[in-house]
Amino acid sequence: MAMAAPPLSASPVPRRPLSLPTHCHSFPLSRLSLRPTPTKVTTARPSVLAAATSALEVGQASLTAIPSKALPFRVGHGFDLHRLEPGYPLIIGGIDIPHDRGCEAHSDGDVLLHCVVDAILGALGLPDIGQIFPDNDPKWKGAPSSVFIKEAVRLMHEAGYELGNLDATLILQRPKVSPHKEAIKANLSALLGADPAVVNLKAKTHEKVDSLGENRSIAAHTVVLLMRK
Repeated sequence: MAMAAPPLSASPVPRRPLSLPTHCHSFPLSRLSLRPTPTKVTTARPSVLAAATSALEVGQASLTAIPSKALPFRVGHGFDLHRLEPGYPLIIGGIDIPHDRGCEAHSDGDVLLHCVVDAILGALGLPDIGQIFPDNDPKWKGAPSSVFIKEAVRLMHEAGYELGNLDATLILQRPKVSPHKEAIKANLSALLGADPAVVNLKAKTHEKVDSLGENRSIAAHTVVLLMRK
């Protein structure tokens, strides 16, 4: 017979007393700064606030000034499109262009001046032309778009900027813009108070594609560079 093995007994592991350091470095609370870290708050410049307030008075729109840094330059883009319908004048850049149809709009429908206004307002971080000069306000019915661009230029100067340069593109199938290009450019430069050398105007057809190419609408794009005075 196999003999039973004797029971195993675990020998106790000797416990070593936990030794604590006899001394520790103390840090005086008086040297602990409990002051909150200051938070930098950027507020709108008075010039931008004043400009927005003035535009509010002119356009009866609800404007909120946007906190703005004094950037050395600002870039804005504008776009506009109008239907072309018989019985309306075709006005581009403040110049009456002979054509069998014109822009259907609340004001004079000047697609070029409208998108220039939007480009300037966009560069300043302000609302678009439709908010400042709403098309449901009777006071702007048939109004010349020179009123809108003069206000945009005033806002630009009050915010501390001037026009660096402007590049605009007209998109229409008919009529040809080239015979009127210099007159449009000269008038636009005068409205902006800018040297014609910094104002550029191009015109493109739409290759007979969609409403633009079918002579049922006209569009314009504008990019502006504003420089800090």
